[in-house]
Amino acid sequence: MKRHVVVALLLLAAAASLAAQTPKGWRVRIDRSTSASDPDAAGSVKFVSSGSGFHATNPQAAVYWNPANTAAGSYTIKGTFTLVKPSNHTNYYGLVFGGSDLEGAKQSYLYFVVAQDGTWLLKRRDGDDAKEVSDKSASDAVKKPDASGKSTNALEVRVSGNTIDYVVNGTKVHSKHAENRSDGEDRRLLRHSRQSHA
Repeated sequence: MKRHVVVALLLLAAAASLAAQTPKGWRVRIDRSTSASDPDAAGSVKFVSSGSGFHATNPQAAVYWNPANTAAGSYTIKGTFTLVKPSNHTNYYGLVFGGSDLEGAKQSYLYFVVAQDGTWLLKRRDGDDAKEVSDKSASDAVKKPDASGKSTNALEVRVSGNTIDYVVNGTKVHSKHAENRSDGEDRRLLRHSRQSHA
């Protein structure tokens, strides 16, 4: 069985005029909040190329991916995220991988994310359901915003055989044996952070 991985970027976004703001080759899927404790913010989404990465102003969550970015077998997904301006409550951003049916009702993926409060989290999404794979955990490896409000975190997901390692700023924070490893379309993720650079 041939397994493929597509690297992409999950960012907070709105549907209105988004296609005009999305870099060439990238696709988007809106992920609107259904939680009263974590509502979508008002405002326009901006997602643009910036140097060798992207800059996003993100009042709502969305998935961005480029189907041309693929890998197979053992692989490492890396993304460096700079939180430019933290939100007024804890929001997570990071890497998403092992995806399938990204444009359909049965979307499925794992996500490894960090937050401005110094925690990391591992979750799995299947359709509209999202469940924790590993509890939210504090780690000194996760950088919190400095006095200017900025923080930069380099995340990695290392997939090798049936082992998946989760790394923040060079420190392995979690390792998991994956009996039913999920390969597929992959992407980077930013959720509800007001302004970020990836």
